[in-house]
Amino acid sequence: MKISGRTFVVSGGASGLGRACVRDICALGGHAAILDMNEELGSALVQELGGSQAKFLPCDVTDTDSIAGAVAAAVAWASETGKPLGGVIPAAGVGFPGLVLDKQLRPVSLENVDLVLRINLRGTLDLVRQVLPHLGAVEPEGVDGERGVVVMVASAAAFEGQMGQVAYAASKGAVAAMTLPMARDLSRFGIRVVTIAPSMFESNMTAHMSDKVRVGLKKAMEFPARPGQPEEFASLVRQAIENVMLNGVVIRLDGATRMPSKL
Repeated sequence: MKISGRTFVVSGGASGLGRACVRDICALGGHAAILDMNEELGSALVQELGGSQAKFLPCDVTDTDSIAGAVAAAVAWASETGKPLGGVIPAAGVGFPGLVLDKQLRPVSLENVDLVLRINLRGTLDLVRQVLPHLGAVEPEGVDGERGVVVMVASAAAFEGQMGQVAYAASKGAVAAMTLPMARDLSRFGIRVVTIAPSMFESNMTAHMSDKVRVGLKKAMEFPARPGQPEEFASLVRQAIENVMLNGVVIRLDGATRMPSKL
């Protein structure tokens, strides 16, 4: 699928990996609907991109009605600009570490578990499911009759969750697990599904890591021995959009990093 002339819905699009995707989509002639709770960052990104190719839409992915309003606005914008929907990239995510049982024999906070699952899993699925009816109504293109693509974000934690990552690993493992069945469900509509599982990338989530944790993570890295850059993530998202043979697959983007049990 060509990115140029298409509109992509990106949650968490005002910062981190989502922002890098928005920038890349617009650089390639596409339009990006930026769904995020941070209006300041979102508006600044729209201004940076010139205002015509990007639109900020406030959205809380834990709230179904909020998602519905943002999706409706994105669809209306795509209609106004004549740039039909091309896909959805649910990149909003959080991680609250917590041992399932700490040294004082206290179980992990269910409130934190629920929040991680609501944003990373439910928020991802809810946004995707609300975009899909509109994506399925798009005129198919090319010899394959492709209508669009869903690019979800898992994590290396889906495969090697560390101590304190029970909720986060569960949420990202579920995203990885629903990739193939979702692709099978959507194949009749000409909609593909690809999931990317990055290791440690520079983002708002990793910006708060201590130096000790960063040093420990670096020891687990093979090559390159550094965190990934958001632009490198966006580059793979671009390939997921453009390469029609990528479907129903979870792609690790980790430089051969395999996370140890603890740092």
